[in-house]
Amino acid sequence: MSSSFQALGIREELSALLHQEGIITPTPVQETAIPVLMKNKDAIVQAQTGTGKTLAFALPILESIHSNKSYTQALILTPTRELAIQITGELSKLAPQLGVSVLAAYGGQDVESQIRKLKNAPHIVIATPGRLLDHLRRGTVTLSSIRMLVLDEADQMLHMGFLKEVEAIIDQCSLKRQTMLFSATMPGPVKQLAARYMDNPEDIRIRSTAVTLDAISQLVVDTTDRNKQDLLLAMLDAENPYLAVVFCRTKLRAKKLTEALQEAGVPADELHGDLTQAKRETVMKRFRSAKLQVLVATDVAARGLDVEGVTHVFNYDCPSDGDTYIHRIGRTGRAGESGRAITFATPRDRMSLETIEQKIRAKLKHAHGSKYGVGHASQQDQADEQDRPQRSGSSSRSGAGGGFGKSKGAGRGGASSRSGGPRSGGRSGQSSRGSAGRSAGAAGSRAEGRPAGGRSAEARTSGARTAGARSAEARTSGARTAGAASWSDEPRSGGARGASGGGSRSVSGGARSSSARGGSAGRSSSTSGGGRSFAKPGGRSSKPQQGGRSNSKSGGQGRRQR
Repeated sequence: MSSSFQALGIREELSALLHQEGIITPTPVQETAIPVLMKNKDAIVQAQTGTGKTLAFALPILESIHSNKSYTQALILTPTRELAIQITGELSKLAPQLGVSVLAAYGGQDVESQIRKLKNAPHIVIATPGRLLDHLRRGTVTLSSIRMLVLDEADQMLHMGFLKEVEAIIDQCSLKRQTMLFSATMPGPVKQLAARYMDNPEDIRIRSTAVTLDAISQLVVDTTDRNKQDLLLAMLDAENPYLAVVFCRTKLRAKKLTEALQEAGVPADELHGDLTQAKRETVMKRFRSAKLQVLVATDVAARGLDVEGVTHVFNYDCPSDGDTYIHRIGRTGRAGESGRAITFATPRDRMSLETIEQKIRAKLKHAHGSKYGVGHASQQDQADEQDRPQRSGSSSRSGAGGGFGKSKGAGRGGASSRSGGPRSGGRSGQSSRGSAGRSAGAAGSRAEGRPAGGRSAEARTSGARTAGARSAEARTSGARTAGAASWSDEPRSGGARGASGGGSRSVSGGARSSSARGGSAGRSSSTSGGGRSFAKPGGRSSKPQQGGRSNSKSGGQGRRQR
């Protein structure tokens, strides 16, 4: 069997294994790097994530391993456990047929099990810096025989503070080695590391037209921090992703957002450093098999993830620099597939966006959250909207294939509705305002019920806000049962916060609706069949004023009543 991999110097047996895996044509980084690495030269390879870097160093290593000699010959260092697992998985598809043994050593695993396997001296070790140093201190691994060293995602490894660990590991390796450094970006510390530890390396750079992958459609949605959850839910409906990764700035924000998405019926889970290794592996297994559609992650935990089928990346929190942005959106648009990257930006993110645009050498397209029915557009945006041809009657969006579907219909009288597409779940909304204004009082109630083992809740009953006073929700009326659970506000000393008259939330119908009566604005929402609803508890009451007004959404436009 012949393939273009053989033209690069890859043996026929290995080319046949690649063909069985559906890998026939080399990517540009493989085409350029493999011939250089096959000559045992040091190389610095700069290419974006998702371009096939793993095989670019894995194939030359497999070609150079002496399978009849039982000592460790190659070391691959990665910044995260997930990336170590991923590379091990790729090598495990090819190495056993060639008589090559592979071992992954990373934190969170049983160290005693790793020690037993290391006694057999695997030919290739894939490791994270922390766990490898642990084994070096224990004397359970020796690197003096290493002939090939790979630093994968080198920029992120140093960015995460592993410089001293990496230097300590390199010092333990043989001086007569080949060093391969792979990185998406090339900041100063990476260049300094290469200058100290590499021998006249070949500089290989694979560039697209822009710094980020050309296959990724990028959009910035202007919003506020308080509107981000609503906006994410709306965009999941509008964009209909197959698999999506949502990036948060901190572990706490990732945890809270995951809880909100799960409460709204979204098949989501979290990935961050506080999870046990078993939990992280379970989450990733479910995400790879599409049992989860949304993965909420922090930067460190999701570094280098390569999951087939990720169609969307959402920057829930805007990255502060261009390198982080490049690595985040590189989770989609991989291996020649198209992808979409959406960044939520608040006014304080302006400087970060300018930094990102300078890094990627491209201007990012902007849209306002009001386009998706969340938040209010600026006066200029509203003027531009009035100049556009108005839609007649209604508009619809629908999606299938494991994503989220949505259709919209709107009419006068302050009503709008959304209904679910091919997937279960949807939304309908209705809002009206008579004579309304602002007052110190607040009105709103919340009730929630779910069919077949769900829960119902009713909160915020009767009270008034006083200066510096708040109320705490406390569960009452028994424990949660398969039918319902309820809780009520318990006043704190110095005052209480409550609401009355209008507004409830239920999860049983199949639509989302919100209504305001008696001069107060409230919300209610409902879902059926696993659909989604999202609403903030309570609402605001207002004093009657002369000349009330009504506000409506038509075709997905209009203001949300608060």
